[in-house]
Amino acid sequence: MSSGAKAGKLGRGEGSFDPASYAPVAERISLFYEAFPRGRIITEMISRTERDVVFRALVYRDVGDGEASATGWASEREGDGDVNTVACLENTETSAIGRALANLGFTASRERPSAEEMAKASRGRVRMGIVRPNDESLRALIADLGALIDRAERVGLRPERAARWRRRLLLGGISGETLLRCERRLRLWVLARRA
Repeated sequence: MSSGAKAGKLGRGEGSFDPASYAPVAERISLFYEAFPRGRIITEMISRTERDVVFRALVYRDVGDGEASATGWASEREGDGDVNTVACLENTETSAIGRALANLGFTASRERPSAEEMAKASRGRVRMGIVRPNDESLRALIADLGALIDRAERVGLRPERAARWRRRLLLGGISGETLLRCERRLRLWVLARRA
């Protein structure tokens, strides 16, 4: 990607995105109902396992339409980031709506993905080790790890151990690689406890 590329796009070696370059799904919904006041959006949960949620959204330009004008799909993983720790079902449904509206041409910005989709992609790229974490992605990873510690405590992590994890996060100075290792280790521990 050239140095003159739009700041919101991810390039090689970049781990974050500029949320201001992407529209939230709520803006797409507003644009849709302005254009099609008699339109409708229907969502359907396709599957939900202990770890994953899949939604499909159907968008109709008019309540009388027999077939959807566009569809959109989304999948999210329970506990993947702050939002999916507390509202994975809702977040997945919103993402499916955003994708369906983008497929119908409602992007509300020049970028096709929604802000929610780009946040998910950024987290995933850092977790998979595709990019080195920068300050912004480190803050997001620390927040995710904090939420994961809370979740671990709810499924049996001893309070004194949880307090040690939190103190270590507060002290800072932990490399991105170490944070990722800790996050993976704690996530596996939580999954084992839930199984």
